[in-house]
Amino acid sequence: MKNFLSRGMQLAIIRFFQLMKKLERKYAYSLYMKKKEKQVRESLSKVKIKRPLTEEQKKEIISYYKRLTGKTISTLDHEYFYSRTGIYTKDYIPMSFFQAELIGRLNRMDCYNSYSDKNLDDILLPNVKHPHYYLKNINGYYYFEGKPVDKQEAAELCKNLGDVIIKPSLEFKGTGVKAIHIKDGSTSMDGKTVVEVFDKYKKDFLIQKVVRQHALIGALNPTSVNTMRMATYRSGMEVLLVYAVIRIGRSGQVIDNQSAGGISARINPDGTLGKYAFGKAGDDLIEKTDTGIVLEGYQLPSYDKAVAKVRELHYSLPLFDLIGWDVSIDEEGEPVLIEWNGRPGPSQTASGTGYGDLTERIISEVWNRKNTVSYHI
Repeated sequence: MKNFLSRGMQLAIIRFFQLMKKLERKYAYSLYMKKKEKQVRESLSKVKIKRPLTEEQKKEIISYYKRLTGKTISTLDHEYFYSRTGIYTKDYIPMSFFQAELIGRLNRMDCYNSYSDKNLDDILLPNVKHPHYYLKNINGYYYFEGKPVDKQEAAELCKNLGDVIIKPSLEFKGTGVKAIHIKDGSTSMDGKTVVEVFDKYKKDFLIQKVVRQHALIGALNPTSVNTMRMATYRSGMEVLLVYAVIRIGRSGQVIDNQSAGGISARINPDGTLGKYAFGKAGDDLIEKTDTGIVLEGYQLPSYDKAVAKVRELHYSLPLFDLIGWDVSIDEEGEPVLIEWNGRPGPSQTASGTGYGDLTERIISEVWNRKNTVSYHI
């Protein structure tokens, strides 16, 4: 068929669609940033003590990020973290900036979905203890202790597991995580049968054995598996620990995540805890756990061993230069990897400021990389 469009017209059409795609991304980015700013304002409104930034502080923050990135950033997050912690620093990392600009340069977010299924953790990272997996549902397919089975056989094999944890394998922040008891095919989840629980979770979930945590970890809150969130950064052949916090559930809770109601406290380099824990906005400067343990100076078991393990594991995930590791310590004093996160935000209440002394280095090393985060209207 004869081509009725000249070469020039074809190029013009291509450029037009490229421009439209660029404008669509820019518009989606603008909507995303406005949404994040609204969330920060809502969180700031809940903080008990407001600490407005001075004009000199705002200028310092803007100048700092302009020098590192060429971009002008909002100082609202700095005001939020300053208000919560009482500590001012230019090194706070705005969460909108982290999620829209930084994480996509640190990590290959275009590949993240292929790695983020918790059902694959023990396959990707075999050289560490994991919770014992009884059942995995991956894309609707059932596997019981590694063996492919159909739904009915899976239900039969699970009917007397006792106390277990069930969780979605593609969700984060503790969404859908439940502690349940299974006996004779019935569960403690509103009396549902095993099959009905399967139907509730639909697909992409797992059932695992309850981790028996070290007594010193369990003492912080016995109803949740309390984890150390450790973030590591890979720069060439060097893996650096950028922050470490302990995440502790509240009384009666199963989940330890701060975003789901738990609290977090800084872990010092010697494995002791800092003075304060932080919860949600307005729930700050907590000095004791709900079990009455004073946080300051509390010694965590096997901390050095856990740090060494996550630094070793980081080499197994070369597409991600920043990784958050959720690690508990079992009864034998061995690190147990509960899960890993390829999109770990800075823990800027409990751990301190941005990435501390590494903030400028990290931003400088990755800024000229392609941003692999996608935006959609």
